[in-house]
Amino acid sequence: MKKKICVVTGSRAEYHLLYWLLKYIQKSSFLELQIIATGMHLSFEYGYTIQGIESDGFHVDKKVDMQLVSNTSQGITKSMGLGMMGCADALADLKPDIMLVLGDRYEIYAACIAAMMAKIPIAHLHGGETTEGAFDEAIRHSITKMSHLHFVATEEYKQRVIQLGEEPSRVYCVGGLGVDSIRHVKLLNRKELEKEIDFKLGERNLLVTFHPVTLEKNSELQMIELLAALTELKNTKILFTMPNSDPEGRKLYKLIENFCGQNDNATFHLSLGQLRYLSCVQHFDGVIGNSSSGLLEVPTFKKGTINIGNRQLGRLSADSVINCNPDRESISFALRKLFSNKFKSQLANVVNPYGDGGASKIILETIENIKVEEIIKKRFYDYPISN
Repeated sequence: MKKKICVVTGSRAEYHLLYWLLKYIQKSSFLELQIIATGMHLSFEYGYTIQGIESDGFHVDKKVDMQLVSNTSQGITKSMGLGMMGCADALADLKPDIMLVLGDRYEIYAACIAAMMAKIPIAHLHGGETTEGAFDEAIRHSITKMSHLHFVATEEYKQRVIQLGEEPSRVYCVGGLGVDSIRHVKLLNRKELEKEIDFKLGERNLLVTFHPVTLEKNSELQMIELLAALTELKNTKILFTMPNSDPEGRKLYKLIENFCGQNDNATFHLSLGQLRYLSCVQHFDGVIGNSSSGLLEVPTFKKGTINIGNRQLGRLSADSVINCNPDRESISFALRKLFSNKFKSQLANVVNPYGDGGASKIILETIENIKVEEIIKKRFYDYPISN
């Protein structure tokens, strides 16, 4: 009998990382794929990206709508409550052997609580990472403690998961999932990309993704500073992807809309999807913002990333990443460095600390061979302390 693997996805970015693993599970002779779509996937405001999941050839078994009108802290807390209730019902119907989740968002946290109470083992991807500027940090480590199998991106992250009390035999260092997508996908050429995004590229091109910094109270001000720095650029086309549904997300959304309305060299997309996003990275001069993609995936393309502020603080980063403060002067300085010949000449030697691909197959094979009945109970591993 096949093991039923239920994958919960709540955002476009996390789904793109999961894509090839989903394909492998779908084709496995030993596993049955189940999918629960929730969060931003079911919101027209964020592109109703469940359509993308279905057009990729996947069947969505359950839809858990947890979005409320408000994306204030109170509204998101209420959304988590709805998500928990919806996932409880969905899991009761699907009865999976293992629930598989990636990352650190509140939608996934709600699903994990429901799975824990239903005694469903959890496999967690991309644990052990740190992001000191976002409440994702606490969510990620909380999911680690609820999980039974851990698939991490680097040895440093493996040690951190073990330090949280997880048994070393349950922690697998597999590399970053984002690199798998880059290795598999045939990217669009420049003309094809321009047609797909309905935007003519220029002499210089920037991809911008800036999300709310959820442990700080000035995300709107940080975005204003970023836009002020972008206004100074000459001969540069600018493409924005829209922010997540976090507190202050709609404020940032409105600022981007207004900026693009006032500047002919700028446009935005609610969701680019995997192919268009990676093709943009391939053909653009660099990315700027505070998204994890700039650290996890972009270095594989030998392209520069400007990482603004504290949202990703603590994550491992390649030499292609330029860290800067969230003010106009610092961002402008970082932009000058990004476009400089000296910096560009160094990019050929960049090594992505998140590996060279292959994570999805390792995860698949591990789950195929795991005995579910042996992993539900855990003991706390006491991390050796040196004097």
